Amino acid sequence: MQHNSNWGQVTVETASKEYPIYLGAGASECLPELLASFHNSPSKVLIVTDDLVENLYLSQMVASLGLSFSVHSYILPNGESAKSFENYYAIQTFALENGMDRHSVIIAFGGGVVGDIAGFVASTFMRGIKFIQVPTTLLAHDSAVGGKVAINHPLGKNMIGSFYQPEAVIYDVNYLKSLPEKELRSGFAEVMKHSLIWDRDFYQWIRENIQSMEDLTESKLLVCLENGMKIKAEVVSTDEKETGLRAILNFGHTLGHALEAAYGYGKITHGDGVALGMLFATRLSEKLNPSLRLAEELKIAWKLYGFPTEIRPSVSPESILRWMKKDKKTQNSHIHMVLIQSVGKVELRSVPDELILETLKEFY
Repeated sequence: MQHNSNWGQVTVETASKEYPIYLGAGASECLPELLASFHNSPSKVLIVTDDLVENLYLSQMVASLGLSFSVHSYILPNGESAKSFENYYAIQTFALENGMDRHSVIIAFGGGVVGDIAGFVASTFMRGIKFIQVPTTLLAHDSAVGGKVAINHPLGKNMIGSFYQPEAVIYDVNYLKSLPEKELRSGFAEVMKHSLIWDRDFYQWIRENIQSMEDLTESKLLVCLENGMKIKAEVVSTDEKETGLRAILNFGHTLGHALEAAYGYGKITHGDGVALGMLFATRLSEKLNPSLRLAEELKIAWKLYGFPTEIRPSVSPESILRWMKKDKKTQNSHIHMVLIQSVGKVELRSVPDELILETLKEFY
């Protein structure tokens, strides 16, 4: 690949494969060249996207690829509910009807939802074909790296899926220009998470440079993306299948996923759920480790960023606890949570139900 000086490059190395992340304004221009560089030139290319991305950017991508490849597009409705078995099956049908084969390539063009379902289709179509992540949201800087692909089941989020690495991640920050603040904030929660679990200096940089969402200018956004993706890549390279270290990436997610389910999918953004989950996990950590003083500092920052700091009264602490127990990290019905020892250092611990309920009640 020709390397353009405008783009940064991060390499993800996992046990199953190594692949590049191309990051910067205009990085998507390298897509035709990347496809052409594959050992078997792709017979057909399937772009999976959603209706919002379709309206903004699909025609230019189809135009840039259509000169060299046979291109098909499948459009999902925007939102978490698109990650359904019905849509997974429908994309498989569409791929078969359009004569895709083992040398075809899927491009996941959208946010985390599109990346998850398109990647899961790629992992199972004819026992697995190549796919490329082209994220269009800030949140997807997290989900696009590391090869976790899945769909939802009515009984739980991401319950059906696999670990399947892409050939590359192409992160063109031009796509972020159209993101509403709510979506930027949602993705920023995962940036905060990466700093809190891994990198104290990055955390300090964020606190000094980003006081509100207005401060996420292109240059600062690139710093956030590059650091966030590097951290994700480092953690994933050590533990691809989440048998140990990779579990720390779930910081804030035990409560976050429970809130998404308890409120009803789509009623709270993933990032807002995770942000509240991180605040909750930090408060819980303080109870188990009295020398930690962080929750108050985070709460002040959360208010500046616009993250929620309270749980809605419409759901009870008991029902949230029940949802937390459905989490994939639960073992013999004991909740295992990622807790924080200090900024940049976290641990996985089993937490008793009583302590969870008592701490949940502080958030109403």
